[in-house]
Amino acid sequence: MTPPDLAVIVPAYNEETRMLPTLQRLAEYLASRPYTWSVTVVSDGSSDGTANIVEAFAQEHPEFHLLAYNPNRGKGYAVRQGMLHVEGKMLLLSDADLAAPIEEVEKLFPAIEAGAGVAIGSRPMKESRLEKRQPKYREMLGRMFNKAVQLLAIRGIQDTQCGFKLFRVDVARDVFRRCKLNGFSFDFEALMIARDLGYPIAEIPIRWSHQEGSKVNPFRDGMRMLRDLLKLRMTGKRRRLEEHAD
Repeated sequence: MTPPDLAVIVPAYNEETRMLPTLQRLAEYLASRPYTWSVTVVSDGSSDGTANIVEAFAQEHPEFHLLAYNPNRGKGYAVRQGMLHVEGKMLLLSDADLAAPIEEVEKLFPAIEAGAGVAIGSRPMKESRLEKRQPKYREMLGRMFNKAVQLLAIRGIQDTQCGFKLFRVDVARDVFRRCKLNGFSFDFEALMIARDLGYPIAEIPIRWSHQEGSKVNPFRDGMRMLRDLLKLRMTGKRRRLEEHAD
């Protein structure tokens, strides 16, 4: 079977309250596009009705698929499963809340077509449009963390943590088979590895709107991410590029 032009990967943990509207919006938009596509929801050990909602929707919409497992392993693990196993010429990571609307993917395509291995949506760029901003404390902590990432790991990238990233499939396979972090640190880990491997990363301004219900605790998870960042920095390029087997 020929892989679709675009495969959307949606990591989800206990997202039953917004899963159906998200699936409906994805179906509505993607059905209008000239390219072939699929959507895979990766249920990361959800204990609510997330998997049931996706299964029921997929029965009526064959382009939609469910990848589910137990127990909960973390967002990084969920994304890695999708990036390594879903078929598609380009793989889009999209958060379940659609804070970055699915139509923004059209802004990422030209960068891939121009030779980038990865195109990432970015919130702080001058041309970005933040329709609803995060609470000030979350925005401030996010900016501080991004400064640390630029200083210690990935210079020149303003926003490593936005959940809207497009990978060429060969790049996704090459990068994510080396990723080891199961939590929220996977974003900067994947980008560090992509840069280690020499893949160009394009940062693209997008439209974005804060959604309530984030699973990220900026204090608790922020400290864990800073710890992971320091460990990755100390690990060195050679060890970061060692292949990892789940």
